[in-house]
Amino acid sequence: MLSIQHLIVALAESSSVQTQIIRNALDELGIKRIEVFEQGEALLEYIARYKPDVVMSAYHLPDMTAGEMIFRMRGHVDLRDIPFILVSSETNPNLLDPMRQAGLMGILPKPFALPELSKVINDTLDFLGADQSDSDNEIDYADLSILLVDDSVMARRHIRTVLERLGFEKITESWSGKDALPLIDNTLFDLVLTDYNMPMMDGCELTSYIRTHSMQSSVPIIMISSEENAERLAAAKAAGVSAVIGKPFETSAIRKLLRAQLTRQQ
Repeated sequence: MLSIQHLIVALAESSSVQTQIIRNALDELGIKRIEVFEQGEALLEYIARYKPDVVMSAYHLPDMTAGEMIFRMRGHVDLRDIPFILVSSETNPNLLDPMRQAGLMGILPKPFALPELSKVINDTLDFLGADQSDSDNEIDYADLSILLVDDSVMARRHIRTVLERLGFEKITESWSGKDALPLIDNTLFDLVLTDYNMPMMDGCELTSYIRTHSMQSSVPIIMISSEENAERLAAAKAAGVSAVIGKPFETSAIRKLLRAQLTRQQ
Protein backbone atom coordinates (compact mmCIF):
# COMPACT_ATOMS: atom_id res chain seq x y z
CA MET A 1 0.00 0.00 0.00
CA LEU A 2 1.21 3.51 -0.82
CA SER A 3 2.63 5.20 2.29
CA ILE A 4 1.81 8.77 3.22
CA GLN A 5 5.48 9.77 2.91
CA HIS A 6 5.49 8.80 -0.76
CA LEU A 7 2.23 10.53 -1.64
CA ILE A 8 2.57 13.06 -4.49
CA VAL A 9 0.15 15.99 -4.23
CA ALA A 10 -0.66 18.51 -6.96
CA LEU A 11 -2.14 21.65 -5.41
CA ALA A 12 -4.01 24.44 -7.22
CA GLU A 13 -4.14 27.58 -5.07
CA SER A 14 -3.64 31.20 -6.14
CA SER A 15 -3.18 32.60 -2.62
CA SER A 16 0.39 32.38 -1.35
CA VAL A 17 -0.89 32.55 2.22
CA GLN A 18 -3.29 29.64 1.72
CA THR A 19 -0.62 27.70 -0.14
CA GLN A 20 1.74 27.98 2.81
CA ILE A 21 -0.99 26.96 5.26
CA ILE A 22 -1.76 23.85 3.21
CA ARG A 23 1.94 23.07 2.71
CA ASN A 24 2.59 23.29 6.45
CA ALA A 25 -0.36 21.05 7.25
CA LEU A 26 0.69 18.44 4.68
CA ASP A 27 4.23 18.60 6.01
CA GLU A 28 2.96 17.85 9.52
CA LEU A 29 1.40 14.68 8.13
CA GLY A 30 4.70 13.70 6.53
CA ILE A 31 3.84 14.68 2.95
CA LYS A 32 6.80 16.42 1.32
CA ARG A 33 6.17 15.94 -2.40
CA ILE A 34 3.88 18.85 -3.26
CA GLU A 35 3.65 20.61 -6.64
CA VAL A 36 1.87 23.98 -6.48
CA PHE A 37 0.11 25.81 -9.31
CA GLU A 38 -1.66 29.17 -9.28
CA GLN A 39 -3.63 28.39 -12.45
CA GLY A 40 -5.90 25.43 -13.09
CA GLU A 41 -4.67 25.01 -16.65
CA ALA A 42 -1.08 24.65 -15.50
CA LEU A 43 -2.11 21.95 -13.01
CA LEU A 44 -4.04 20.05 -15.68
CA GLU A 45 -1.02 20.12 -17.98
CA TYR A 46 1.17 18.82 -15.16
CA ILE A 47 -1.10 15.94 -14.12
CA ALA A 48 -1.55 14.87 -17.75
CA ARG A 49 2.22 14.33 -17.91
CA TYR A 50 3.13 13.13 -14.44
CA LYS A 51 -0.01 11.58 -12.89
CA PRO A 52 0.28 12.61 -9.21
CA ASP A 53 -1.47 10.54 -6.57
CA VAL A 54 -3.97 13.23 -5.57
CA VAL A 55 -5.16 16.69 -6.64
CA MET A 56 -6.10 19.36 -4.11
CA SER A 57 -7.66 22.61 -5.26
CA ALA A 58 -9.30 25.81 -4.10
CA TYR A 59 -12.69 26.38 -5.70
CA HIS A 60 -11.98 29.77 -7.26
CA LEU A 61 -8.86 30.01 -9.43
CA PRO A 62 -7.86 32.83 -11.80
CA ASP A 63 -8.61 30.84 -14.95
CA MET A 64 -11.27 28.31 -13.90
CA THR A 65 -13.19 26.86 -11.00
CA ALA A 66 -12.46 23.58 -9.28
CA GLY A 67 -15.76 22.36 -10.72
CA GLU A 68 -14.51 22.94 -14.25
CA MET A 69 -11.23 21.26 -13.34
CA ILE A 70 -12.73 18.07 -11.96
CA PHE A 71 -15.13 17.77 -14.90
CA ARG A 72 -12.22 18.00 -17.31
CA MET A 73 -10.31 15.41 -15.31
CA ARG A 74 -13.26 13.04 -15.18
CA GLY A 75 -13.69 13.39 -18.94
CA HIS A 76 -10.11 12.29 -19.62
CA VAL A 77 -9.51 8.53 -19.56
CA ASP A 78 -6.04 8.88 -18.04
CA LEU A 79 -7.07 11.38 -15.34
CA ARG A 80 -10.58 10.32 -14.35
CA ASP A 81 -9.55 8.17 -11.37
CA ILE A 82 -7.12 10.61 -9.72
CA PRO A 83 -8.51 11.46 -6.25
CA PHE A 84 -9.68 15.08 -5.94
CA ILE A 85 -9.90 17.04 -2.67
CA LEU A 86 -11.61 20.42 -2.60
CA VAL A 87 -10.22 23.00 -0.15
CA SER A 88 -12.72 25.82 -0.03
CA SER A 89 -15.07 27.90 2.09
CA GLU A 90 -17.62 27.73 -0.75
CA THR A 91 -21.00 26.46 0.50
CA ASN A 92 -23.32 27.03 -2.49
CA PRO A 93 -24.97 23.64 -3.13
CA ASN A 94 -25.49 24.50 -6.79
CA LEU A 95 -21.72 24.68 -7.16
CA LEU A 96 -20.77 21.83 -4.84
CA ASP A 97 -23.37 19.17 -5.71
CA PRO A 98 -22.07 18.63 -9.27
CA MET A 99 -18.60 18.13 -7.80
CA ARG A 100 -19.94 15.62 -5.29
CA GLN A 101 -21.51 13.74 -8.19
CA ALA A 102 -18.16 13.75 -9.98
CA GLY A 103 -16.54 11.81 -7.15
CA LEU A 104 -14.75 13.98 -4.59
CA MET A 105 -12.55 12.39 -1.96
CA GLY A 106 -13.62 15.13 0.41
CA ILE A 107 -14.30 18.81 1.02
CA LEU A 108 -12.05 20.66 3.42
CA PRO A 109 -13.19 24.07 4.69
CA LYS A 110 -11.02 27.14 4.92
CA PRO A 111 -9.67 27.12 7.56
CA PHE A 112 -9.46 23.38 8.27
CA ALA A 113 -8.12 21.56 11.31
CA LEU A 114 -5.27 19.08 10.97
CA PRO A 115 -7.46 16.09 11.96
CA GLU A 116 -9.83 16.97 9.09
CA LEU A 117 -6.94 16.94 6.62
CA SER A 118 -5.56 13.74 8.11
CA LYS A 119 -8.94 12.02 7.72
CA VAL A 120 -9.35 12.90 4.04
CA ILE A 121 -5.71 12.01 3.26
CA ASN A 122 -6.07 8.65 4.98
CA ASP A 123 -9.23 7.98 2.99
CA THR A 124 -7.35 8.86 -0.18
CA LEU A 125 -4.66 6.34 0.75
CA ASP A 126 -7.40 3.82 1.46
CA PHE A 127 -8.91 4.44 -1.97
CA LEU A 128 -5.53 4.16 -3.71
CA GLY A 129 -4.63 1.00 -1.82
CA ALA A 130 -7.94 -0.84 -2.10
CA ASP A 131 -7.74 -3.90 -4.31
CA GLN A 132 -9.18 -7.39 -4.62
CA SER A 133 -7.17 -8.62 -1.63
CA ASP A 134 -9.49 -6.46 0.48
CA SER A 135 -12.37 -8.85 -0.15
CA ASP A 136 -13.89 -10.38 2.99
CA ASN A 137 -12.64 -13.89 3.73
CA GLU A 138 -16.21 -15.14 4.06
CA ILE A 139 -17.60 -13.41 0.97
CA ASP A 140 -16.35 -13.68 -2.60
CA TYR A 141 -17.06 -10.16 -3.87
CA ALA A 142 -16.10 -11.13 -7.41
CA ASP A 143 -18.99 -13.59 -7.55
CA LEU A 144 -21.66 -11.12 -6.41
CA SER A 145 -23.97 -9.19 -8.76
CA ILE A 146 -24.51 -5.50 -8.10
CA LEU A 147 -27.00 -3.10 -9.66
CA LEU A 148 -25.76 0.51 -9.68
CA VAL A 149 -28.43 3.15 -10.41
CA ASP A 150 -27.46 6.81 -10.80
CA ASP A 151 -28.29 9.39 -13.46
CA SER A 152 -24.79 10.90 -13.26
CA VAL A 153 -22.29 9.17 -15.54
CA MET A 154 -19.40 10.49 -13.46
CA ALA A 155 -20.98 9.35 -10.20
CA ARG A 156 -21.49 5.85 -11.59
CA ARG A 157 -17.92 5.79 -12.86
CA HIS A 158 -16.53 6.82 -9.48
CA ILE A 159 -18.66 4.36 -7.52
CA ARG A 160 -17.81 1.61 -9.99
CA THR A 161 -14.09 2.36 -9.60
CA VAL A 162 -14.37 2.03 -5.83
CA LEU A 163 -16.35 -1.20 -6.15
CA GLU A 164 -13.84 -2.69 -8.58
CA ARG A 165 -10.95 -1.74 -6.31
CA LEU A 166 -12.71 -3.58 -3.50
CA GLY A 167 -12.98 -6.70 -5.66
CA PHE A 168 -16.45 -6.56 -7.24
CA GLU A 169 -16.62 -7.60 -10.89
CA LYS A 170 -20.29 -8.15 -11.79
CA ILE A 171 -21.66 -4.60 -11.89
CA THR A 172 -24.72 -3.65 -13.95
CA GLU A 173 -25.42 0.07 -14.46
CA SER A 174 -28.66 1.97 -14.99
CA TRP A 175 -29.25 5.71 -15.33
CA SER A 176 -32.67 5.95 -13.64
CA GLY A 177 -35.07 4.02 -11.47
CA LYS A 178 -37.45 3.48 -14.37
CA ASP A 179 -34.64 2.20 -16.57
CA ALA A 180 -33.67 -0.21 -13.79
CA LEU A 181 -37.10 -1.88 -13.54
CA PRO A 182 -36.59 -4.42 -16.37
CA LEU A 183 -33.26 -5.34 -14.81
CA ILE A 184 -34.88 -5.84 -11.41
CA ASP A 185 -37.63 -7.95 -12.97
CA ASN A 186 -35.30 -10.20 -14.95
CA THR A 187 -32.04 -10.44 -13.00
CA LEU A 188 -31.25 -11.52 -9.44
CA PHE A 189 -28.88 -9.11 -7.68
CA ASP A 190 -27.02 -9.49 -4.42
CA LEU A 191 -27.01 -5.73 -3.79
CA VAL A 192 -28.56 -2.55 -5.18
CA LEU A 193 -26.81 0.83 -4.96
CA THR A 194 -28.97 3.79 -5.91
CA ASP A 195 -28.93 7.57 -5.95
CA TYR A 196 -31.94 9.47 -4.59
CA ASN A 197 -32.58 12.23 -7.14
CA MET A 198 -33.08 10.79 -10.62
CA PRO A 199 -35.45 11.53 -13.55
CA MET A 200 -38.74 9.65 -14.09
CA MET A 201 -38.33 7.48 -10.98
CA ASP A 202 -36.19 8.45 -8.01
CA GLY A 203 -34.36 6.18 -5.60
CA CYS A 204 -37.18 6.22 -3.06
CA GLU A 205 -39.72 5.09 -5.67
CA LEU A 206 -37.30 2.44 -6.96
CA THR A 207 -36.84 1.12 -3.44
CA SER A 208 -40.59 0.96 -2.91
CA TYR A 209 -41.02 -0.99 -6.15
CA ILE A 210 -38.30 -3.48 -5.22
CA ARG A 211 -39.77 -4.04 -1.74
CA THR A 212 -43.39 -4.43 -2.83
CA HIS A 213 -43.45 -5.64 -6.45
CA SER A 214 -40.22 -7.46 -7.28
CA MET A 215 -39.14 -11.07 -6.88
CA GLN A 216 -36.17 -9.94 -4.79
CA SER A 217 -37.86 -7.86 -2.12
CA SER A 218 -35.20 -8.62 0.52
CA VAL A 219 -32.15 -7.55 -1.51
CA PRO A 220 -29.99 -4.99 0.39
CA ILE A 221 -30.46 -1.46 -0.99
CA ILE A 222 -27.86 1.20 -0.20
CA MET A 223 -28.67 4.78 -1.13
CA ILE A 224 -25.61 6.86 -2.08
CA SER A 225 -26.77 10.45 -2.39
CA SER A 226 -25.97 14.09 -1.77
CA GLU A 227 -29.59 14.59 -0.68
CA GLU A 228 -29.67 16.32 2.72
CA ASN A 229 -33.40 16.87 3.24
CA ALA A 230 -34.24 14.93 6.41
CA GLU A 231 -37.87 14.31 5.43
CA ARG A 232 -36.94 12.90 2.03
CA LEU A 233 -34.26 10.66 3.54
CA ALA A 234 -36.75 9.50 6.18
CA ALA A 235 -39.17 8.63 3.37
CA ALA A 236 -36.46 6.59 1.66
CA LYS A 237 -35.79 4.64 4.84
CA ALA A 238 -39.50 4.09 5.31
CA ALA A 239 -39.67 2.75 1.75
CA GLY A 240 -37.12 0.12 2.69
CA VAL A 241 -33.62 1.46 2.05
CA SER A 242 -31.18 -0.67 4.05
CA ALA A 243 -28.67 2.15 4.60
CA VAL A 244 -27.85 5.66 3.41
CA ILE A 245 -24.40 7.11 2.77
CA GLY A 246 -23.63 10.61 1.53
CA LYS A 247 -21.59 11.97 -1.35
CA PRO A 248 -18.67 12.24 -1.06
CA PHE A 249 -18.23 8.99 0.86
CA GLU A 250 -15.16 7.47 2.47
CA THR A 251 -13.80 4.27 0.96
CA SER A 252 -13.51 2.75 4.43
CA ALA A 253 -17.13 3.66 5.20
CA ILE A 254 -18.54 2.13 2.01
CA ARG A 255 -16.37 -0.96 2.54
CA LYS A 256 -17.73 -1.41 6.06
CA LEU A 257 -21.30 -0.80 4.93
CA LEU A 258 -21.08 -3.23 2.02
CA ARG A 259 -19.58 -5.90 4.22
CA ALA A 260 -22.27 -5.47 6.86
CA GLN A 261 -25.14 -5.65 4.36
CA LEU A 262 -23.74 -8.60 2.46
CA THR A 263 -22.88 -10.54 5.62
CA ARG A 264 -26.53 -10.34 6.70
CA GLN A 265 -27.48 -12.03 3.42
CA GLN A 266 -25.22 -15.01 3.98
